[in-house]
Order: sequence, then structure tokens, then C-alpha cells
Amino acid sequence: MSDRRAFHPFRLAGRARGARAALAVAFGVLALAFFRLQVLDYGTYRMQSESNRLRPVPLPAPRGLILDRHGAIIAENVPGYSISLLAPNERILRQRLVRLRPLVTLDSAGVEDVLQRFRETPYEPVVVVKDAPFPLVSALEERRAMLPGLVIQTEPKRWYPDSDAVAHLVGYVGEVTQADLDGAYKGRRPGSVVGKEGLERQYDSVLAGSDGMRFVEVDALGRVVREEGAAATLPPVPGQNLHTTIDLGLQRFVASIFPKGKSGAIVAMDPRTGDILALYSSPPYNPNDFTGGMPPQEWQALESDPSKPLLDRAITARYPPGSTFKLATTVMALRLGLVGFNSHMPLPCLGGMQFGNRFFKCWKPAGHGSLNLVQAIAQSCDTYFYQLGLKLTVRGLLAGGAFLGLGDRTGIDLPGEARSFFPDSGYYDRVYGRGGWTQAVAMNLAIGQGEDAQTLISMVRFYAMLANGGRVVRPHVRAGNYPDLRTVNLPDTTYLGIRNALIAVVQGGTAQSLRQASLQIAGKTGTAQNPQGADHAWFIGFAPADRPLIVVGGIIEHAGHGTFVVPYVGDIIDRYVLGPAPAAKAPGARTIPVANPGAGAAPGGLHGIPGPTPRPDTVTQR
Repeated sequence: MSDRRAFHPFRLAGRARGARAALAVAFGVLALAFFRLQVLDYGTYRMQSESNRLRPVPLPAPRGLILDRHGAIIAENVPGYSISLLAPNERILRQRLVRLRPLVTLDSAGVEDVLQRFRETPYEPVVVVKDAPFPLVSALEERRAMLPGLVIQTEPKRWYPDSDAVAHLVGYVGEVTQADLDGAYKGRRPGSVVGKEGLERQYDSVLAGSDGMRFVEVDALGRVVREEGAAATLPPVPGQNLHTTIDLGLQRFVASIFPKGKSGAIVAMDPRTGDILALYSSPPYNPNDFTGGMPPQEWQALESDPSKPLLDRAITARYPPGSTFKLATTVMALRLGLVGFNSHMPLPCLGGMQFGNRFFKCWKPAGHGSLNLVQAIAQSCDTYFYQLGLKLTVRGLLAGGAFLGLGDRTGIDLPGEARSFFPDSGYYDRVYGRGGWTQAVAMNLAIGQGEDAQTLISMVRFYAMLANGGRVVRPHVRAGNYPDLRTVNLPDTTYLGIRNALIAVVQGGTAQSLRQASLQIAGKTGTAQNPQGADHAWFIGFAPADRPLIVVGGIIEHAGHGTFVVPYVGDIIDRYVLGPAPAAKAPGARTIPVANPGAGAAPGGLHGIPGPTPRPDTVTQR
């Protein structure tokens, strides 16, 4: 009886209605799920699907060109190739690296670098060779079927046509390191190329551009099945060009005449604007060697080279300025009214002077006799400036140095500029004890020795101030208008007298080899004592003397005497003002054949300063 009730039409109809409701709910849930999958979460699941099928390959942006003041190329891009591997995990990546060994040489450190890149970006192709030569690319293409996951890509490669002639100026590029990503290049993509030194580093944000992206299609094992057309490509945005103040022709000329085998630097600047026209440091290096990565052994050889080719001696090395500093002493004394241009010192120069229990020598053992200020500058008489230093006193010299900014950076737009060292009274109190120093310190400082260490760029800026009547400009390499930093206010007659004194250096003083030049040049030699060996040679000059267009400073290490640098600076000035083919010079005028740059160097023995030995820890810092 109960079985019949179970199949009663009424009960059957009820169960049917329940089944239809359950089916309706089930289909409703499925419909909602399909709606969520196909409509609401379409983008998410499509991305997951595409990520399983596609692998992103960054497209490096071409860096902007670096151009000289006339538009000539200092740094450009040429086609290059990179070799990368795709792998689903680290184990398979190791296997694929083993397959590359017959063609690509990787030591254990190189393999570890590749693995570290993979750990940082596991879903992108990992770069194995950054700058691959074309024969290697061809060999790999022939074996592509046996090398799953291989990705070969054309990308821009940095190139410096003038290589070592512009090395310290332009710098170089390299792959970003973890230290870079944690510091100055925070936010950049691992594996990207960034500026490491010089203009490349200073203006990396301008030159870098924005990387693009393309996609390659892979199978479930991570093997490339399609490289082109797998998905839309996002093209890279090239970096902006950098226009500089450099005269590339002059830069090449400076590099060509710099004495071979010597260390030092030369800087040429427009004193009116602060435009850097040329900046060269020797010995140089080849910045092209850094493109694509440098083998560790080559990098170690560069770093351990005793000649320090990576050191930019124009802005980073500090030297005692020697007699080039006598003009700073002159400005301090004239500003305080302690002397005039016709002033004589109480003691004539008899080869030196006695102070306390020491005899301070002049560079000329026979002495110069009684000189006025102009003659003392022209002949670089140490005895005169010893006495001028005593008139100024130590505190007066220290205050004057601070006023002239001789312990400051110039602010040139290149990374790594060192601050020149000029002491203060606190320094002497720490070294000698409070009040433990004597006025003999002033005698050393007055001639550019003692605890005074200047960069070349700092001294060039100082002479530019003398050349343009007191305006202190900011040295700069990027083209543009830069306001003056300040003005050293002295009467125009004072600057005219200083200029005449510097002309006298050339006409009848320590730089007489320039007196028959086609241009009237004003300048000052300097011989800086060096406790580590032979003296360093300085010369800083500007021309035309009556309306200066260029100031050039040169420092050559261990060259013996300032006269050594004079002909090189003179030829650079001629080259810039008169052009590549200067007018014929009068008989007896100095010349320096480019093929033999040392031929015009003046003989030594004219301007040594065998005075008190400076402190080795403050005189020269490299």
C-alpha cells in the first residue's frame, strides 16, 4: 500500500518539481560561474593563460646621443646582439647552459651570474651573453633546433668613436648591479644598462629612454615555438640627445699632443661662460671595453694598474698648486691693501731668506734682487712671496682662501669631483696643538706648498675669474645658460694689473717660450714639490690676453718643472683661437709636432722650489 502511495501522481509531480528546482539552481550556479569566468574575471584568466603561453622579452631603449657643441658625435649606438635563455626552472636552465658550453665560455662565476639574473626575473629570458659577436650568433642560429629556449635579440650597443680621447669625460655604461638598484638606480629593471661614470652617469635619466616589450610563444616545456607575431609589441622610447659644450676637434687635439707615458690632465674652458671646451686625463682607458661587460681579469688589471687609468685627474686628483697659487696670494694681499703693483718687500731676494732657525730658499740660488709685485710674479720669486705671506699672516691667508672658495668644489656637472683642500685654523690646532703653529706656515702657503691641495678644475676656474674681471662662473659640460656663482669685487685697475703681470710671465718671465706666439697669452707656471718623487709641473694660461676667449690649465705629474707644460698649453690655445691651421710663427717660435709631442718641452732647471718639505699626507692626494 505504501509503495503505491510513493508512486501516486501527486507525489510524482512533487518530486518532479523538486528535481526541476534543483536543476534550475544547479544551472543557475553554473551560469553565474560561467559569467564570472567569461565576463567578470575574463582579463585575469586570460592573462594567466597568456602568461603560460607567452614570455616577455624586454626591448632596450636606444640611449640618446652625446654631441659636442657643433653636433659632432661623442657617443652613439650601433647594432649589437644579446643571447638569452628561457627556462621553466633553475634545474632546466642549468641543463641548457651545459648545452651552450661548446660555443659559449662561462666559468663558475659567469654561471652564477646567469642564475642570479634568473632568480630576479624568472619569467623573462635570462641574458647569457650581453654583447655577442656576430660569428657566435651565426653558430647558435645554425644549432637552434638543439638549443631549446634560445632567444637571440638585436639591441643597441653603446659606441664611442673617439674611445680613449674622451674616456674620463664621457664615462661608460654597464649592466646595473644590485648596489645600483639599492641606490642611485632604484626602480630600474634588473639587467638594464645604466651610466657608470662621466656624462653617461651624470645624465643617465636624460639619456636612458624607456624600454619596450615584445613576446615569444613557448610550449609547456618552455621551448620557443614562435618569436614573431605572438602578441602585440610595445616599442621602446629612445632617450634624449645630450648637447654638450665640448669642442670635439679640440678634445682630439689635446689627446694627440699630450706627452706619451706621462700622467696628468688638461682642461680648457671659456672663461666668460664656464663652458668646458676640452677635458682630458692621462693615462686614459677605452670606454668601449666596458660595453657588454668586461671580463673580471681585465677589470682587476685596470684597478690594480699603478698608473691609475680610471682616475680622472682633471676633477678628482688633488695636487699642491705650486707657484700657480701665487696669484691667489696676490689677490688676497691686494684686496686687503697690503701691497700695490709697484711695492717692494723689505728684503731683496738673495737666493732665499732666513726665518727663525731656518733658511727658506728661492728657486733661483743667485737671487732676483729687489722686485716689485709685477716682477715677482713674472720671475716667480719665492722670497718675495715668503714676505707677502708673512704680511698676510696665517689667519689672513686662511680667511682669504675661504673667501676665494679654494676649499670648495666647483660644481662641474661630472660625477666624482673632489673638494680641493685648503686648511683652516682648526686644522692647524688639531695637527700642531692650539697655537702650536708658527708664521712659517704662512710662508709655505703663500707659494702654493704646505697643506694646500687643489684640483685642476678648481685652479682653472680661479684663473677664469682673473681673466673675466672677477666673475666666478660655474664650469659645466651640458650646453645651456648658467648664472654666475658670484663676483670677487675688486677695482678694474686691479684686474688689469694682474693681467699685465701674467703677460709679463710670458714676455720675460718663466714662460718665455710663448713670447713669440701669434697670440698674446697671459699665464703662470708652477712647480709643485712632491715627496713621492719628481716635482709636478703646472701651467695655466688664457688668451687673447686683452679679451680672453679660452683658459687652459695643465698638470703633468713628475715632469720636473712648470716650463714643461707651457708649450702644450700654448699650442692648445693657438688651435682653439686661430683654428686647426694656425698662421706661420716667427723664426724661433716653439712648435710641438703632433707625432712627437715631447719635442717642444723646455729644458728643466728653471723653476725648482727646493724649500721646506711639505707634509706628505696633505700635499698630494691621488
